[in-house]
Amino acid sequence: MRRLVLTMVFVVFAATAAYAGKETQAVYRQGSQQSFKGPAEYFTGDVQVDLLFPANETAHYSGAYVTFQPGARTAWHMHPAGQHMIVISGIALTGTRDGKVIEFRAGESVWCPAGIDHWHGATPDEPMTHLVITGSKEGKNVVWKEKVTDEQYNSK
Repeated sequence: MRRLVLTMVFVVFAATAAYAGKETQAVYRQGSQQSFKGPAEYFTGDVQVDLLFPANETAHYSGAYVTFQPGARTAWHMHPAGQHMIVISGIALTGTRDGKVIEFRAGESVWCPAGIDHWHGATPDEPMTHLVITGSKEGKNVVWKEKVTDEQYNSK
């Protein structure tokens, strides 16, 4: 027990020393990050992207709210360092190249591992917003591919 306590004290001390003299928190105020319509090159339908925070030199991931109107979806893409998707409202769909489409709802999340081709979007009947936390590898967080066909989207 004593060894564990000493180890914990050392870890706290080392962490404190590492941050001495550095800003320890950054606030990204509402509206301070970029917001934009999902470009037609990478999305089908009406999509709004609201960036929440950027990756930084310590945390190689960023976050955004992405809102899809009914029937809207991404093109096929993959993330070199993976992506978490957490539904905030509505019902999300995500599909992979093997034809499997997963439906997940508000409060549920999906982890998409690095290098997996996938798409995601709203159902045909209702809008959906999800929070995405996307990893970056060597400065890249997404590799876009061709658009998802109606047949692929409707293959639940």
